[in-house]
Amino acid sequence: MSTGVLLLSMAACGLATFLIRLSFIAFGHHLPNDPRFTAALRYVPPAILGALIAPEIFALNGSVSLAPDNPRLWAALAALLVARLTRSVLATIAAGMVALWMVQAGLG
Repeated sequence: MSTGVLLLSMAACGLATFLIRLSFIAFGHHLPNDPRFTAALRYVPPAILGALIAPEIFALNGSVSLAPDNPRLWAALAALLVARLTRSVLATIAAGMVALWMVQAGLG
């Protein structure tokens, strides 16, 4: 890929992100002022995060793997436990990474 195409792609992605965020600032007053709507919007970030993370956890070598030899699954379970116990984002990330490294070292 040429440098020009790469720079143009980056600029287009940046512009698209800017326009999406600007739309809420410029046209946000047109959104419904309903408490149910506001409550529903609270579920958007966890849903997006789940959609981004799930393929990384459950896919192994190009297919879905729920088998015990999937190290990402064990790391995710350890991270979920730490998240439930501590409610700390930093502790959750650290526990998940340490668990992943430990499981990979044990399976490798």
